[in-house]
Parts: sequence; C-alpha cells; structure tokens
Amino acid sequence: QVQLVESGGGSVQAGGSLRLSCAASGYTYSSNCMGWFHQAPGKEREGVADSLIGGVRTYYADSVKGRFTISRDNAKNTVYLQMNSLKPEDTAMYYCAANPFCAGGRWSVYKYWGQGTQVTVSS
Repeated sequence: QVQLVESGGGSVQAGGSLRLSCAASGYTYSSNCMGWFHQAPGKEREGVADSLIGGVRTYYADSVKGRFTISRDNAKNTVYLQMNSLKPEDTAMYYCAANPFCAGGRWSVYKYWGQGTQVTVSS
C-alpha cells in the first residue's frame, strides 16, 4: 500500500509559478512511477507529467512542455512539479499518482492517488 500526500497548490496570476510536492510512503516498488494529473470542473482527468524512478523516462503532456518540470528525490520518495509560465487554463485540481510502471497520460492505469491540491491561475 502506498500513501501519497500533496502540497504546494494555491492561487497565482498568469505568468507566475508554483511548485507542487508529493511525498510517498509505503511499499516503494509500487511508486516506481510517480506522476501528476489534473482535473478541471466538468472535464476528464488528464495526465500532466510522470517520471520513472531514476529519471530514465519522463512524460509531459503537450500543453505543459517547456513550462512544467517533473523531478524526483528518490531518497525522500518525493516527486515535484515545477510549474512556470502558468496560464488560466492550467486551473484545476492537481493529483499525484503512483504505480509500479509508467503509463503516460492514462490515468486509469495508476493504482495509488493523493487527495489533490487546487491550483488556480487568474488572468
């Protein structure tokens, strides 16, 4: 079993930055892959980025490439999402997820989920 706890959400103006953190505890094999997803009201959950342990593979949604960076501190079993040049359309609930293997933006594959943290970007 893996528990995920997110932090770092908030409100920011367009063009600003936020950094999300997600600390994982429990069976570490199950968090070989850690990623971020977001879900806006009335919309389907979408993949933002994920990273395989060791950084040998990362995935980014096209909408965030060049603006968001996913990174991991394996010693702390923590994954981060640095979000720069934020846009109003980035407004959503952001969820951390973990899984034994990565699956890009396919949220239904991920086994473990955090409670979510709200990101609001105003124009």
